[in-house]
Amino acid sequence: MGHLRANVLQPGRDRDGHTPLSRAELPIDTVSLARYLIGKILVRELPEGVVSGRVVETEAYVVGDAAGHAYRGMTRRNRSLFFERGHAYVYLAYGTSYMLNVSSETPGIGAGILIRALEPLEGIPTMRRNRGIERLRDLARGPGRLAAALRVDRRLDGLDLCRDGPLWLGRDDHELGEIGQSTRIGIARDADRLLRFYLSGSPFVSGPRSLNSR
Repeated sequence: MGHLRANVLQPGRDRDGHTPLSRAELPIDTVSLARYLIGKILVRELPEGVVSGRVVETEAYVVGDAAGHAYRGMTRRNRSLFFERGHAYVYLAYGTSYMLNVSSETPGIGAGILIRALEPLEGIPTMRRNRGIERLRDLARGPGRLAAALRVDRRLDGLDLCRDGPLWLGRDDHELGEIGQSTRIGIARDADRLLRFYLSGSPFVSGPRSLNSR
């Protein structure tokens, strides 16, 4: 597959060197937002300090997507997917792992983006304790690992990620390389759609090597 050149992030400094994203900066389109979030910073405020990572992999679940949780309409469980873009949707997968998603359309339209992997930046000792492992590459490589490393659970569901708080999205001045595009991982419906985006060459991206060379 072809590659997309990522935008160079422009600095606008805040504490910890990052600036929270404003909602006005977020594209009002699920696919565009999934690309846009590559290279952004996910910041988790914990009692023992800040934990953060650079987003290196996302998957888009667009309007009308048979693989998406919003496909059959709004429920008590998925209502955060219908919030204005930039809100957290957190669910428990298979009874074992939490998954962090970002709502991605206008209010009332259900769609979202799964944050699949991070490059750890701050609070790495805390991430290691949360995950119970030492290997840096595996701390947040995959959506379940990511949520465990940042201690994300259903209590954060519906949170506004464009406001300073326990979990928020920010930018920094890191210059990215290319963004790859592929099919999504681990789904059966609408499985051939090219809706997964990742930072090419990053060791922190999840999935098989065959997908990460497209």
